Amino acid sequence: MEANIKWIKEYGFLAKSTSGHALLMDAPVASGGNNLGPSPMEVVLMGAAGCMSYDIVNILRKSRHDIRECNAQLIAEQAPEAPRVFTKIEFKFTLEGKLTREQVQKAIDLSAKKYCSVSIMLGKTADISFSFEIID
Repeated sequence: MEANIKWIKEYGFLAKSTSGHALLMDAPVASGGNNLGPSPMEVVLMGAAGCMSYDIVNILRKSRHDIRECNAQLIAEQAPEAPRVFTKIEFKFTLEGKLTREQVQKAIDLSAKKYCSVSIMLGKTADISFSFEIID
């Protein structure tokens, strides 16, 4: 896996992956950027949400459970001084389908402890918690 980053202007950077996808990252106006895209730390947080959501949906589907929707909300805190690593991350999942609490909890546990590289890496600096709601 590779990533290539090109500086555009001020604090804007174009990131390209080997799969051919691109993402514009920028800093907020208060930090000298133009707020044209997510900051690099926001991308990391979105990556964690995407990684865990992918795992949860995949685990539940492979187990032939009726999952129709999966949404994740992450609330994170960062260290006040550099390096401003994440120190606390709360994952809140909302799932729709005919699911039991045990099925969803098992999928979250498997993702958090075995499959999701992003959340496992972030767990080295952050206290991570998980909650979920099932809508039938």
